[in-house]
Amino acid sequence: MPIIICPGIHAPELTQSFIQECLNQDRKSFNMKKPVDILIFPGEGYLTLSTFHILHFLRDRLRDKLESPLIFLCFSAGVIGGIGAATGWQLLGGHVQAFIAIDGWGVPLGGNFPIHRLSHDYYTHWTSAYLGIKENNFYADPAVDHLSMWQSPQTVPGKWVNPPTGFSPPKNYLTACEFLNFILQQYDNQ
Repeated sequence: MPIIICPGIHAPELTQSFIQECLNQDRKSFNMKKPVDILIFPGEGYLTLSTFHILHFLRDRLRDKLESPLIFLCFSAGVIGGIGAATGWQLLGGHVQAFIAIDGWGVPLGGNFPIHRLSHDYYTHWTSAYLGIKENNFYADPAVDHLSMWQSPQTVPGKWVNPPTGFSPPKNYLTACEFLNFILQQYDNQ
């Protein structure tokens, strides 16, 4: 299961912290069945906004794997380039299993694939809902600063909102990292 990470405009060390503290640490406790291949879009600065550059990166790395389910995991400005790349990947015949936007405030999200939002506060969650929201979302409670969602999601408590109809989440109050890993585990089981 490839996961493409589209960081925002910030120090690269924050992305490494995110992967180490959230994806690698909790992966063991969630018993992922399929191998996880994490691809980090290497563009920095304004390249994180570029759908074209993200698609080029994907074509280079996953040339013959269009049918492989791909999960986009994007943060901040990376949500802008990432949502365009997810749509473009689908238009090229690729399979987008899910799109996860972490603090992509103000970014319209739509697509023919599941979309999940994680927000650093209730206001961001609520105002982003008008720009596209589906099932299984999260917001920090109490509110945290924007970069905390990426640098240390394992310390960000919050609430699970919009679970699917007929589904009861294991708990409504959890960390951003726990929420994210539960979502990833659901796609691993498909």
